[in-house]
Amino acid sequence: MRVCIYPGTFDPVTNGHMDIILRAAALFDKMVIGIANDNYKTCLFSKEERIETLKEVTADLNNVEVEAFSGLLMEFCKAKNACAVIRGLRAVSDFEYEMQLALMNKKLNPNVETVFLMTGQQHSFISSSIIKDVAVLGGCIRDLVPPSVEKRIIEKYRTV
Repeated sequence: MRVCIYPGTFDPVTNGHMDIILRAAALFDKMVIGIANDNYKTCLFSKEERIETLKEVTADLNNVEVEAFSGLLMEFCKAKNACAVIRGLRAVSDFEYEMQLALMNKKLNPNVETVFLMTGQQHSFISSSIIKDVAVLGGCIRDLVPPSVEKRIIEKYRTV
């Protein structure tokens, strides 16, 4: 069974993430969306909320699981018997950083490949940070995130 890991913070999950999820899930027998516990970002949503959201928006994908992980990604890959890590690229500017990560991961675990998928052109400007910046100021984020995520973001900013 060919297993891939799609790691990230997913705070929040965007339509760009969903584009990558749908396409990668079609390429592998099993996909594990790995929500990184050890990140250096201030998250809007708790780990539990991000897990719940991702499970909700991927519920119709039978070969997709969602799980949080701590520590090195390559250790998580080993535990899940994954042969690949999925990374989405929006623009050329993403590539240098992603290449450095991929090379370090290859050094840590030579048995795991990094597979880069370009997001669809219509999603190339979307990032979780930009979504939050627009939403906090009351801007329209419809068509940038799944509808249930839009609702969660609006509710979150009402209470923040």
